[in-house]
Amino acid sequence: MVTPFFRYKILLASQSPRRQMLLSHSGFETEIVKIDVEENFDANLKAHEIPVYLAQKKNAASDLPLSENELLVTADTVVWLGEEVLNKPENMDEAAEMLRKISGHVHTVYTGVCVKSSKTTHTFYDESKVYFYDLTEEMIQYYLQQFKPLDKAGAYGIQEFIGYVGIQKIEGCYYNVMGFPVSKFIQELKAFR
Repeated sequence: MVTPFFRYKILLASQSPRRQMLLSHSGFETEIVKIDVEENFDANLKAHEIPVYLAQKKNAASDLPLSENELLVTADTVVWLGEEVLNKPENMDEAAEMLRKISGHVHTVYTGVCVKSSKTTHTFYDESKVYFYDLTEEMIQYYLQQFKPLDKAGAYGIQEFIGYVGIQKIEGCYYNVMGFPVSKFIQELKAFR
């Protein structure tokens, strides 16, 4: 089913089930496509620059031919705490350490999105501030044992246990913290009209 306000088919280059769900639940016709690219970046990049760079890098790596009614969408989400980026953890020990770092602190979630049509490319980002209560070690260990933190920036999903018990408040888009700022995406699609 295609949303009445936008008629492009979305070719989503992402393995994130959350991005897939958010777009399909928003009424977009979505097809998952695969792009192989290393998700490395220059250490001098800071905050929103990282996911914007990675979203553009993923998009540029595609040689998919696009019809007039198709858009290639790539995205990347990072957690920024102080002057440090918390990407997806490599293992459970690193996930536990990330959760200890965000405990009792405020961090910013940035998602960069790159959208390409047959004629043009457009990039934007969104940011959300997330305020965490102190997490107990028991909370952290329960989360690590019961959920899957390794595929999530900052080692947590806002829509899971740690989000329920740990988040005090959010400034910005909830869905951006999940990994895709749907409402801003819809606004940015005006660039293609």
